[in-house]
Amino acid sequence: MNLEVVHGDITVEQVDAIVNAANSGLGGGGGVDGAIHRAAGPILDEECRALRRTPEYRSGLPTGQAVATFGGRLAARWVIHTVGPIYGSGGSVADQKESLRGCYVNSLAVADQLGASSIAFPLISAGAYGWPLRDAIEQALGALCGADTQVQRTRLVLFDEKTLALAQHLLRD
Repeated sequence: MNLEVVHGDITVEQVDAIVNAANSGLGGGGGVDGAIHRAAGPILDEECRALRRTPEYRSGLPTGQAVATFGGRLAARWVIHTVGPIYGSGGSVADQKESLRGCYVNSLAVADQLGASSIAFPLISAGAYGWPLRDAIEQALGALCGADTQVQRTRLVLFDEKTLALAQHLLRD
């Protein structure tokens, strides 16, 4: 797998699938989640509501798991939704790290099921969910570099230059 770390806007990525740092209700919200929902248009909201009507997701998408919908007006064909852990919300830090890494690994597994050859990820849990930036990057890079996947091109799309510089530094180490 080819891993790129870039600065940009995930909603305009030219890949087969983008990953949404979703809330468990799959209802859109702030940050990356809200931006993806706005860019994709109403079809994404409709598909997320349909998922919530299924027995599997009636209570929401569990932390660390992933599920796909159509990409709507996005350049990406699919949106893979995953729910990151809220830092310090309970449980052990090790369990929370495992859940965070699961977001990346399970999203890649969904991409494999879809037949996607390229995927773009945001930095999961590092915004409103309060995950410390350096550790969020370390968890993302560790999960992505160690994943067993058929996806050929993976991008970690970072919203600001400071985060990009830190991620590039950590990737080199």
